[in-house]
Formats: sequence, C-alpha cells, structure tokens
Amino acid sequence: MVTDWQSRAEAKREAILKSIPEKWRLQKIPSAEEQKDVTGPYIQQFLDEKEVEITETDAVGIAEKVAAGTWSAVSVTEAFCHRASLAHQLVNCLHETFFDAAIASAKELDDYYAQHKKTIGPLHGVPVSLKDQFHVKDVETTMGYVGWIGTFEGIKDDPRKGTYESEMVKELRSLGAVLYCKTSVPHTLMSGETVNNIIGYTWNPKNRYICSGGSSGGEGALIGLKGSPGGFGTDIGGSIRIPAAFNGLFGIRPTSGRLPYEGMANSMDGQNSVLSVVGPLATTARSVKLLTKSILAQTPWLHDPLVVHMPWRDAEEQAVYDIVKSSSSKGQLTFAVMKSDGIVNPQPPVTRAVAMVVEALTSAGHKVIEWKPPSHERLLEIALKTWVYDGGKDVHEAFGLSGEPLSMQIKSAYGEKPIKEFTASEISANNRDKRSFQKEYMDYWNSTAQETGTGKPVDGVICPVAPFPAARPEKYSYYGYSVFVNGLDYTSVVVPVTTSDKTKDQYAEGYKPINDEDKKVYESYDAEIYEGAHVSVQIVGRRYTEEKMLAIAEYVGGLIGK
Repeated sequence: MVTDWQSRAEAKREAILKSIPEKWRLQKIPSAEEQKDVTGPYIQQFLDEKEVEITETDAVGIAEKVAAGTWSAVSVTEAFCHRASLAHQLVNCLHETFFDAAIASAKELDDYYAQHKKTIGPLHGVPVSLKDQFHVKDVETTMGYVGWIGTFEGIKDDPRKGTYESEMVKELRSLGAVLYCKTSVPHTLMSGETVNNIIGYTWNPKNRYICSGGSSGGEGALIGLKGSPGGFGTDIGGSIRIPAAFNGLFGIRPTSGRLPYEGMANSMDGQNSVLSVVGPLATTARSVKLLTKSILAQTPWLHDPLVVHMPWRDAEEQAVYDIVKSSSSKGQLTFAVMKSDGIVNPQPPVTRAVAMVVEALTSAGHKVIEWKPPSHERLLEIALKTWVYDGGKDVHEAFGLSGEPLSMQIKSAYGEKPIKEFTASEISANNRDKRSFQKEYMDYWNSTAQETGTGKPVDGVICPVAPFPAARPEKYSYYGYSVFVNGLDYTSVVVPVTTSDKTKDQYAEGYKPINDEDKKVYESYDAEIYEGAHVSVQIVGRRYTEEKMLAIAEYVGGLIGK
C-alpha cells in the first residue's frame, strides 16, 4: 500500500474542497495578517439574514423551533452545511462532508413531522458534527492518516468499509439528529494542535495566529465559527476540553463508561489504563446538556459493554439549582482553586480568567478555598506512561502504511521509530500506582470538608485547561493541566470566561520561570499575538458527576455573562 503519500494526500484534500458546492466557495481566503478573526461579522457577510439567524441559534433553540414547525429540518441543515463549508475554507476544519445525505435525512424528518405532527426525538432536525473517529455509512474515516484513505482503519478489503456505523451514530440518528460532516484531527489524535498531512493545520477562527486545539480541533474550530451548533469529540489527555477552551465553547469530559465509545476508530485501541472518552462541545451549556441527556435516553449500556447503567439523574442536577436558589446558609456551593500545579504556571490571560471565576463565585456568596493536592508530577508520570505502553508501535504502523512523515507535534511524543514495549508486569505495576494515587487524591478531596465550613467536601476544582489561552504552532509543550483529569478519570466541564487583553495580561516585571518547562511556556507568550483570543477555565468534579457539573457550568457561565 505504500505509494506516493503526497499525491494521495493532495487528492484527498482536493476532494474535500470539491465536495463543497461551487456557490459556497470563497474567491479569496485572507491571510491571518489581513484578517486575524474570521468569526462574527466576517463570516456573516457570506450568509443571508435567515442563515445567520439559524446558525447563531444554539442546539436547544433549534430543537424548539423545528419542534414548533417554525423552521424545517431542511432549511436548518442547508444553513449549517453552508456555514460549515465557509468555516473549512477559512481554517481547515473538515475531513469529510456528506451534505446530500444530510439534506435527504432532513427531508425524511420533515415528512415525518408533516404526517405525525410530532418529532421523532429530542434532537429532531438538529445538525450534529462528528470528530473523524466516528464511522458513518458511505463516509470515509481517515483519522488524519494518509494510509487510511480508501480503507477501513487501514485495512483495504475490510467488509465494514462504507457500511459500518459507530454505536453513537446509530443513537444520534434515532434521536433525530442530522449528521452532515466529520471534523479534522491530528494524525494519531495525540496532540493539542490539529495538524496532519491531508488538510494541513487547523487554525483558531478567533485568532488565526494560534491553534484550534486538539485532538478534537476541527470540532472546536467548526463550532467556534458556528458551522455547527454542537458536536462530539473524544478526550484521552484533554482533547475535548482543549478545543472547547481555545474556541470559547462549553464542553464536558465525562467519566469513562458514561457515554458509548463502541465502534469508533482510535489510536492504541486496547490500552485500558487511561481510557479515551467521548463527549459533546457546544456554544452553550444547555446545548451540552441536551446532547448528553439525549444520548443517555438511548440506553447506551445495552449496546456498549463498557457503558455503566446510569440514566440521566435529574436529582443530581436539581440539587445544584436548589442550592443556588436558596436564601439560607445552605445556598452556598464550595470550590477549590488551583492557580498553578507547581510544575508550570499559567500565562497571564489564564491567571486572570481563573481569578474572574473565583471573584464571581465569592461575590455570589459561594466559598472558594485553595487546592493543595498530592503531587501532580507523580500523577503525570503514571498517566503519560500509558501513551507508550506499546512503544509507539500502533502509530508508527499507521504511518508506515503510506510512508508519510510524522508531524513535529507527534514526533516529539513518539520519535522516529518504535521503542521498547512495556511488559505485562510493568503495565500491572503502573496500574497499581494509578489506583494508589487515585485513592490518595480521593482522601485529599474528602479532607476538604474540614475547610469548607459546610461539613462537605468541595463541589469542584477551578483550574486552567492549559497554561495558555491557546498554543502557538509547534509550541504546545505542556499537558499537565488537562492530563491530570484523565489520570484520575474525573468529570470536567469547560466554561468560557473572557478574551486576552494586552493591556491587562502581562507577566510581572522580573518574572523568573520555575523550571525549564515553565520557561518554554513563558517564552511562548506574546501579548500582541494573543490579543482577542478566547480564555476559559475548567471546573473538575468527581467521577460520574456529569449532571452536577453541567448544572455548575451553566450557573457559572451565567454569573460571568456566558
């Protein structure tokens, strides 16, 4: 199968562009110097008034409008197909489009509605985008690998090619969602920047000097440009939270086993120490909740052996609302704040965003204490070992199918060739270390009950998602703020807070980096380049607290005007 990888990549890249209808193609794509921010008014100029109205409505609003018969599923789908097409031309965020199939699906939904005067499910007529790990009938899955073009996960004659669908794809169809595109990823999925040899680099639409995040970077960029009201990504080291944060979106990294991963393509499949999880990103917190709650209504535990039997729990969500609405002393949530993990300090815009959330919560009467957990350095050592259990064999074999080179971002993690694989005994030892650390962290979390004044441990931990608002190209050097959540398998939500401001966001005069890792992050900061970039935080909860954390995300977002 090893052929000229460059011509195969170019042909695929051209095919993606040619799948965009001629009427939606842009005559000129401005450089970042000419147009740094392509969101808002810039992209709106290529849409008519109705398309702008539709695409700037969130997923909940779309579902309501279609259910009321105000908008047709077809008109909504066409509007998002148009805006997604524009988005891809501006920032390289799509791997696959299947607009004709989407419009046909939308027509079937409209016909059903016309006949029965009701919807088929809570996502009836809502366009949903998918990271390019989901298998969709008659649609290719390359996951950014040139060697996967024209195959099923690199296997040329696999009978599943073109016919197989991932479990969540089936569930989304049953819910009435309209599937219309798959979004870009870094080859291997193991990077906070989205880059591959097929589509190149996926840029941040708010600031095209910086990255859109990864590995669900195409999702982040597309939804950030409102080319999708919501979609699904995956997260093994921050890959939902990073793009959500970098693009000013809400998102959730659920605990493993809450949502169905069955039948999706993946790297290092079978590595079970730190599992990749699937979860939604969207423009509003209530849309993330809608997507999560809808999937759980499909009883995924009957179709994915790794999903726990845990329907959506209204009581867990309502408990948060009851607390914040209470006028008594019980009307208080408690949080901890981790301003730094002690390994790398966040850049000034991120420090300010964390402080803004703390200020908003304390002003609203909630308690915030300082988070002083067990050493994150130890946890990162445990978690990062899992990425190379196989010595990089899986990813190097995938590159070997075409002979394509590894991007710099991936080469820094996996080198030029595979290294020695871990033995079963070494993997067992790492699993024991992980379990021991999880217990130590759990005990520390429990101990915060002595500090909160409520007799209960903190409800969540406020901290950065990454040390920067978004990484500059080839400068994503530290993953500690996101990976610690994966190592503990906690639930985490992302809340957009503000934008970078060069007049406010400067390092203190005479700042001295605390180590070499911190020095890299410090030296990558440029207040001029970051001006206007989205800045977000994550709020981390315990395992299986999705309902609670989504309620907290919506509440905190409301406090800071999001």
